[in-house]
Amino acid sequence: MIFLKEKYIRIAVASILLLGVIFVFAYSALANSTLSDELIAWGFRRGENGNQPTLDNNAIKVLNEFDGIAMGNKDKKNVYLTFDSGYEAGYTQNILKTLKENNVTATFFITAHYFNTASDLVLEMIKNGNEVGNHTVNHKCIASLTNEQIEDEVMKLHNAVLEKTGYEMKYFRPPKGEFSEKSLRRIKELGYTTVMWSSAYDDWDKEKQRKNRLWQEKNIR
Repeated sequence: MIFLKEKYIRIAVASILLLGVIFVFAYSALANSTLSDELIAWGFRRGENGNQPTLDNNAIKVLNEFDGIAMGNKDKKNVYLTFDSGYEAGYTQNILKTLKENNVTATFFITAHYFNTASDLVLEMIKNGNEVGNHTVNHKCIASLTNEQIEDEVMKLHNAVLEKTGYEMKYFRPPKGEFSEKSLRRIKELGYTTVMWSSAYDDWDKEKQRKNRLWQEKNIR
């Protein structure tokens, strides 16, 4: 009789656990089904006279829903430097040197190509106290990917960096500044915080550098 009671108790506990697992999966599926996969392109309007930029209303709303970061406290005069490093053009060594000489750190969002071709610079970034962030393996628009594809794009690079350097990345920047509700949810589930920007320059276009410098002089104080 005692054996039968214990058997029924075990069956009851197992049933409760199974129902809990089913509920979790059902809730997750329902939550994902209510999220949009519509592409959102990040945008902002530059501020003037030292004022903060104005961020796109819909984009910042969605970013905030998934605990992303885009801009600092307006009452504190801090500048958060970030670099998107898709490939090495020969400037990063000098950037790292300048940062170190001025006791400044930054965040470098790297792709798999960058890591595979310039891992020595990534190691130097980490050694100097900079953050290294995830910019995906292939620089694809995450809004166009499935959850499984997003995981591949993010975690393959995550694991490669962790295995080679011992450094675990925790910040993510979506390629091209494009995302959707569904994709940001998946990024958060993977343990990452999405980081956008509130000022940017066409640093790949040599013809625009004078214009960029003039804006810096006028607005960064």
